[in-house]
Amino acid sequence: MTRKPVHHAVYDTYADWETGHATAYLARAGYGIRTVGPSREPVTSIGGLRVRPACALDDVRPADSSLLILPGADLWDAGDDLAPFARKAREFLDAGVPVAAICGATAGLAREGLLDDREHTSAVSFYLAATGYAGAERYVDADAVTDGVLVTAGPTEPVAFAREIFRLLGVYEGEVLDAWYRLFHDSDPEAYAVLERAAAQ
Repeated sequence: MTRKPVHHAVYDTYADWETGHATAYLARAGYGIRTVGPSREPVTSIGGLRVRPACALDDVRPADSSLLILPGADLWDAGDDLAPFARKAREFLDAGVPVAAICGATAGLAREGLLDDREHTSAVSFYLAATGYAGAERYVDADAVTDGVLVTAGPTEPVAFAREIFRLLGVYEGEVLDAWYRLFHDSDPEAYAVLERAAAQ
């Protein structure tokens, strides 16, 4: 089965550690990963990785995508440079196409009004409250939260973030999803055996 690609936003100062679990296992499951930048000019992550985006944000359409991933970045809180990515997230959500935002990207969605009527999480509640958004009552103190086709997580939870993405897209389910999480989040050796059995079937 041909899967539509996953679009992974990249911009200067993006937090490269936050999405690696998700993209690695999405790729293993047959999803192409396409990086999306403000343009096709190279960007540099907060860890110093230089990436040339495969496509520019203006060229991305929800109908051509399985998911838009928005990592955190210092730029989310430094001005309006990344606001176009939040507006693109609105376009995806309006079309019923999943969006997954972690760390500072959740603040970008809050400023865009996308968390006002959806359950969500982030680093801490007062971080989002500082945006002045109207969704504080929908904040959930959890590792990661899925509401409809929107996944949110805080910066310390890349594994929970990936788990919610896999659940939403049906990459892993039930016992296998739980085992994957326990292996990478808890270093549970018994979880590895579960995954090995599933892979052999």
